[in-house]
Amino acid sequence: MTFNLEVEQEEDGRWLAEVVELPGAMAYGSSAAEAMAKAEALALRALAEQLEHGEAAPRNINIAVPTAA
Repeated sequence: MTFNLEVEQEEDGRWLAEVVELPGAMAYGSSAAEAMAKAEALALRALAEQLEHGEAAPRNINIAVPTAA
């Protein structure tokens, strides 16, 4: 599975990163890197929960980071 991170700067200056393949997996940060790190951690936590509860099978994971970040 590949998780794609999208990041953009809000009008108020905060950065928002989203994991496209996991609806609702979004995180704010004071920098693009901080927002992406938080979103990546959130995605991994969600996947860990699914694995622990037998809702997903083990799989290879790739995380694609935007080049503009």
